[in-house]
Amino acid sequence: MDYIRAIILGIIEGITEWLPISSTGHLIIADEFIKLNQSAAFKEMFDVVIQLGAILSVLVLYFHKLNPFEKTKSEREVKYTWRLWAKIIIACIPAAIIGLALDNWLNAHFYNFVFVALMLILYGFIFIYVEKKWVPKHEFTVTDIDRLPYRTAFLIGVFQILSLLPGTSRSGATIIGGLLLGVSRSVAAEFTFFLGIPIMFGASLLKIVKFFAHNSISLNQIGILLVACLVAFRVSMLAIRWLMGYVKKHDFTFFGKYRIVLGVVLLIYAGFRAIFS
Repeated sequence: MDYIRAIILGIIEGITEWLPISSTGHLIIADEFIKLNQSAAFKEMFDVVIQLGAILSVLVLYFHKLNPFEKTKSEREVKYTWRLWAKIIIACIPAAIIGLALDNWLNAHFYNFVFVALMLILYGFIFIYVEKKWVPKHEFTVTDIDRLPYRTAFLIGVFQILSLLPGTSRSGATIIGGLLLGVSRSVAAEFTFFLGIPIMFGASLLKIVKFFAHNSISLNQIGILLVACLVAFRVSMLAIRWLMGYVKKHDFTFFGKYRIVLGVVLLIYAGFRAIFS
């Protein structure tokens, strides 16, 4: 049964990692109904390491753009690629510093059902406000990722700090930041994908080190992780392609409404659970 649960969780991760609706939040919610029959330490590590499957899809889909050693690239294209990586690293510094310092504290205080619901609702309203009130009054000044200024990249990274709170959404925080800074929807979404590479690899490495510091892993647990990662990889390929096509014709209002509805439903569920438990 844990392998079936791993497939379901891999699907959830693959869809929600790239849409601005919080993958961590959805995995916490899923744990209420689809519980892995594993230790708490393994499940905590699983929820983060499963993201490796999702991030590998970005490396595959954008391999040409991200590979500075591509032989078919001109000297100018190689220069743009190295600049892109420099912007990615610069943007990752704020969240990496804060995340390392507060990882245990955040896990202890905010990884719970009600907090996730509240963050889903809050950022749902923020998305709607930004799209309906802010964007119509401001022009997109960055419509090409090669033209993204270093300062703007760093500020998007500052917004990424918000995603350390479960239910916020890493892609949601950085996309909102990008829109407020004058970055077009497609560039904000694409840069968000790239930011996930070092952040997710770093977060996964941190969780793996912490897990093995006090635990051992069985062959069965390795199998569960691999299945979930493979499913997340395949589903992420579809989700990324869909999102990039979607933002060319639509704004992010739908995701804001989805977050609000889901958050309200979860609060109602939490209330009934508290009453009847």
